[in-house]
Parts: sequence; C-alpha cells; structure tokens
Amino acid sequence: MTTFAIATLGCKVNTYESQGYESALVDKGYEQVSFKEKADVYIINTCAVTNTAGSKSRQKIHAAIALNPEALIAVVGCYAQTASEQLEQDANIDILLGSDGKSRLADMIEEGLRKKRPQKLIHDVRKVNVFEALPIHRFEHQTRAFLKIQDGCNQFCSYCIIPFARGAERSLPEDEVLAIARSLSESGHREIVLSGIHTGRYGNGINSSLCQLMKRMVKEIPKLQRIRISSIEMNEITDELLEFIKGEEKIARHLHIPVQSANTTVLKNMNRPYTIAWFMERVDYIRSLIPDISISSDVITGFPQESEEQFQDTLDNIARMRLSFLHVFPYSRRDHTAAAQMSGHLENKIKKERASRLANLSKQLYTAYKQNFIGKEVSVIFEKEKDGKLIGHSSEYLEVAAAAPLAWLHTMHTVRITALDGDLLVGCPLKEESYEAVSNV
Repeated sequence: MTTFAIATLGCKVNTYESQGYESALVDKGYEQVSFKEKADVYIINTCAVTNTAGSKSRQKIHAAIALNPEALIAVVGCYAQTASEQLEQDANIDILLGSDGKSRLADMIEEGLRKKRPQKLIHDVRKVNVFEALPIHRFEHQTRAFLKIQDGCNQFCSYCIIPFARGAERSLPEDEVLAIARSLSESGHREIVLSGIHTGRYGNGINSSLCQLMKRMVKEIPKLQRIRISSIEMNEITDELLEFIKGEEKIARHLHIPVQSANTTVLKNMNRPYTIAWFMERVDYIRSLIPDISISSDVITGFPQESEEQFQDTLDNIARMRLSFLHVFPYSRRDHTAAAQMSGHLENKIKKERASRLANLSKQLYTAYKQNFIGKEVSVIFEKEKDGKLIGHSSEYLEVAAAAPLAWLHTMHTVRITALDGDLLVGCPLKEESYEAVSNV
C-alpha cells in the first residue's frame, strides 16, 4: 500500500485543508504514516505569514527528502504561492501547488507517481473569486472539528503577505457549509470551529453573513452542541452577532479578536481600520453584554518606527482591556508588503525583547482570567482521559480537568471550578450530573 505523510504549518485553515488532503488520499486507498517515518509521498502544507514560518516550511521539505530521497515531495499552500520561483529551482520538489487548485492534489499525486515528472500549479490568486470546497466528514481522534467557510483577504494591512498568498475574499455557500457541518456532527463531533482568513466577512458576495449561517446551524443541526469562531476582526463583530451569541448557549463564549497594536499611531501605520480608543470601547461593550466572555488577541511587536513609548502604550492598554491571553509575534518583514518599504525597521533584539515583555503580561492576564472562574459553573466537552481525570475545554476555551465518569468522554457536562492547578483548571461534577451519568452506565 502506498504511504503518505503530511506536515502542517500555520493557521487553522491549513489544518482543515490538510485534513482534506488526508481524506482524499485515504479514499484512494493510501495509508497515512507519521511525518517522522519513511513514506512514499510527503505533503508539506506551508505557511508564509512570517520569515520563521517560511524557514520552517523549508526545513520540513529538507526533512522529507532526508527520510526518503526517492519519495514524491508535494509542497502546497501559502509559501508555495509566494516563493514559487525559488522553490521551482529545487529538483527534489515534484509537485508545487499554490493557493488554488488544492482539490486536485490527490489526482496530481497519483499522476506524479505514475509519470515521475514535476508538476506546477500556481495561479494569480488575486484573480480567483470562487471558493474551492474540500468536503471533510470526520477529524479522526478529535471531539472538535474545523470547518473552513471563508478564504482570502481584501484588507491589505501594511505588514501582511496573506492577500498575496490567499487571494481575494470568497465564501462557501451556506447549503454546502450546512452539509459538511451535518456530516461532521453525524460522525460524532460535538463542536465545530468555523475557520477562515476573515471568518467575520463570511457571506460577502453571496448574500449571507456569519450570523445568518450560525443561526441556520443551530436550528438545522440539533446534535451539534457548540459552535466556535476561530478568529474575527473587531469591525466584523456586529451588534446582531453579539445579541445572538448572548442569547444562544451553543455559541462559544470566546472571541479571538486580533488587535495587532494597542497604539493608534502604530495602528495607522499598519493600515488597521480602527483606533485603539474605538477598539477598547467595543471590548467594554462586548463585556457589558456577556460579562465572562474570553477575549483573546494577536499582537505584533517591533513594527517599523514603533517607539518605546508607543510600545508601552500597547502594554498599558492591553492591561486595561484585561484580554484573556495573547498570541505575540515579533514583526517579520515580508516582500511585496507596504511595511517592507518603510523606514525605521528595528533590530531583532528589540522586537524579541518587546515580545517577551508582552508574553509575560499575557501569562499574568490569563492566570487572572482563569482564577475568576473558581467557584463558577462551566460547560465542558471532555476530549481525553489522563491520570484518572477527564480533560476538555469550556465554552470560554478554558482547559478543565475533572474526576468524572468515563461515560462523559466526548460529551458535554457542567462542572463547578474548584481550583487552578498550574495552568489547568480543576472542576467538580455537579451531583445531579454525576448521578445521571452513573445511572445511565
């Protein structure tokens, strides 16, 4: 049997697409093995958002070649799209596939194994305006499933390569989303994470919206217990969406909202569509509607011309907003972006030092947010068993461990948080929940 291995770098959208490649190859009779093992086919699903991501993509290519020099090497995704001319010079790469035509990868692999000749499929992705579906019916060994509903970006933030790597915004039609979501639910997935490059802009151009889609999912897929939004921009969070989240317990109480900087001058240089004052007002408004909601964020440190005073402003404003946690990235210069042409690029040691300070603040904020839940009840979908306890995530994306019946695995139950043990919250099953579970065993 022909074997294959996949290495996935980058975002949740890549995670979904890799699952699509896996499903297509398994359907053709291929067997998946670990990327650390010798395989007949290696797929490297690349990322280009930072220089580090590009470097890791190249490392994975070299690792695959070292494991089996005779293997078919397929390099796909954002780095393949943006660095195609460079990668094309590598004679070890058999398939080079950019950000369009991904549904053809399995067929390209079959052809490559037969004909032993290089294949390249790189389009001008900015001209692609049709969403390419990769239907998936199950994520093996996972309670949570991802569903890619949107692709592309029209924002052109000055630091970002994604509009050039992913192309223009496009969305999967509602009925197709519902069909995949229903299949995932029937396969046993209790939670679906809606993913996209700009998830909040879902529906633009197809007479729909993210809120409209989620309302249909709640109504038409009753077995689905939780719907989570992977990431959403603040200017995409409508009052209608907030009211829906407030009134519908199936929608996760966690919004990951990238701020990128908490200083208005830096935001303007980044071409972000808001001021920090407006962003902070919206954070306050969201919390006024949904008090315990988790609001996490992405922040870039050391953007060109960012002064120490401006960075301190970011630290202070993030502390005031009490964001639950942060993903912190030192600024990475990317070709083709406006920021690459700016003056005032900072030394790497300054960018890394600021990232370290911000990461320390994130740890403090996350600990405080978790401690706030001690004594409160949360709904947890339990995903795994470890050391005699079940572990899962709450609606707020808090990791919770509880001494609960094994029958609770892959199901949702309410627990009362009793302590914070390191980074892990400890929960106690409610008496009525525990009695019901035992009586049903």
